[in-house]
Amino acid sequence: MKPTDRLSIGQLADRTGLSVSAIRYYETQNLIESERNSGGQRRFLRSDIRRLSFVQITQQFGFSIEQIRTLLDTLPHGRTPNKADWRRISRSIRMHLDSRIETLERLRDNLDGCIGCGCLSLRKCALYNPDDQAGANGVGPRYLLGERPKPVAK
Repeated sequence: MKPTDRLSIGQLADRTGLSVSAIRYYETQNLIESERNSGGQRRFLRSDIRRLSFVQITQQFGFSIEQIRTLLDTLPHGRTPNKADWRRISRSIRMHLDSRIETLERLRDNLDGCIGCGCLSLRKCALYNPDDQAGANGVGPRYLLGERPKPVAK
């Protein structure tokens, strides 16, 4: 590999729209890796442009850094991922997105019924939460997220 096949951190920042500090952060999170030239400066593969673009997109989809790292770890190291590599990784993303879409649709469809009744309290709501069963299972919008509480022993 020729030295010209590598990008400086500034060049990578220009190509991705990320700040240099963000690129350093992603490197510390093992999402990309650099080599050092003889002057000690970081040099990145051109394929890191795609990796960082992938990071930005998947973060917008709600993926955590750990989830992104897991996905990127399935890609080849030392070569630019090809179409088959990206197709394989996109299946995982699609499953995640389909699940989020299903949750969002459920939230949308139930939002007016749960909040629209006016009580604004599952403690008082005999329709969705008799005897405050949800309260026994912790905090949060369990019904809107599709969770059902475990029955409370009486």
